Order: sequence, then structure tokens, then C-alpha cells
Amino acid sequence: MNTNFSDLTDRLTSPDTGIEPALWLPLLHLLAQGEPVAIGDLAAVTGRTVPEIRAALAAVPDTEYDGDGRIIGHGLSLSPTPHRLELAGEQLYTWCALDTLIFPALLGTTARIESACHATGVPIRLSVGASGVTGVEPATAVVSLLNPEDMSSVRSAFCNQVHFFASDEAAQPWLDAHPGGSVVPVAEAHRIGTAMAGSLLDEILPAQPAAPERGAHGCAC
Repeated sequence: MNTNFSDLTDRLTSPDTGIEPALWLPLLHLLAQGEPVAIGDLAAVTGRTVPEIRAALAAVPDTEYDGDGRIIGHGLSLSPTPHRLELAGEQLYTWCALDTLIFPALLGTTARIESACHATGVPIRLSVGASGVTGVEPATAVVSLLNPEDMSSVRSAFCNQVHFFASDEAAQPWLDAHPGGSVVPVAEAHRIGTAMAGSLLDEILPAQPAAPERGAHGCAC
């Protein structure tokens, strides 16, 4: 296994990605409600101006928007991807397999996850909560990880290579094609993901409160 996981954690929680944790966490809370997030709502929650929010989001070119300019994806997404995440009854999606293991910790909740083996299409299911990862099916499932040189487009450089595989054997062709990559058991990927979540939370809390709840169809007020 070639990936330096400590270095990867540091880089994914550093300014290299363009992501501002103090902005990202409130945005994740709003997206977890299952509705597009207006720029003005995010500005109100974070105490910033709309131009400041637009400038911060522009630093993450992978941010997804709907036709009205509302945010629909920033790691956690309302747009379908192979990685499905059920949070409090809301069907959401993530940009990569590792995201499904990080976001429950960042949001302080439990999640049911369903994806598919990137090589074989075999369904992969698990749950993530305070007790860690449970119910991994198949039990042999692994997660691929890569530490790319350029993190300026985190979805393209990192997320698009972070998959679930049904087993080490299923992941071997990916490993052959990515000699700098590694695969780890789901429980180990969860440990790496929660370490990242802890680093992010330590950086911004308690100075930055979590976003307030909003109704299913209302705005954050």
C-alpha cells in the first residue's frame, strides 16, 4: 500500500482544496435538509456577504448549482452519483466513497449507505453511526484511496478515484492502473475519514456554530 494516509488527511483538510471548513460545515448542514441552498441563505448563516460567499465557492470549481444558481452539491450532493447516503430519511449522494464515511461524523448523525463495486457492480451496503461502521455487505468490501499531486479540483483529482470495491481481488485492476494508490477495508477508511472530520471540526468549533435547522421547504433564518 503506497498512500501516505497522514499526509492525505493533512492535504484534504488544508487550503490546497480551496474548501473553507467554516463555510463548508454550515453548507453541509443545509444540503442535508435535501433542498437546494440559496447563496443568500448561506451568507445569512455564516455572517458573510453574498459576494464573499460567491468568491469562496469559486475556489472550489466542482461546486454544483441548479438552474437558479442555488447550490446543490459540495461533496454532499442532491444530484445522483454512485454513492447514496440516507440521512434522517433524506436520500442524498456524495462525490466519493470516503465522503459517505466522513459526513455522518461532520453532521453528528447516522447514515445508511449504498454504493456499488466500481469493478463488478455488486451492491455494497453499510451503516455508519456513533459506534462506527456496521453491517458491511459484503464483509470483504474495500475503499480505494489516492494522494494526487494537485488538489485544486478535489472532485476530479481525488474523489473520482475513491471507490468502493467488493474485495481486494476486485480492486486489483484499479491498483494496477494506479500504482500510487491503495485499497483499505471499509473500517479503516472510516477511521481515516473520521480523523479528517475531527481535524475539520477542531479547526472551526466552537467558533463557528453549526447551521440552524430549517424547514423542508423554508430558508435558514
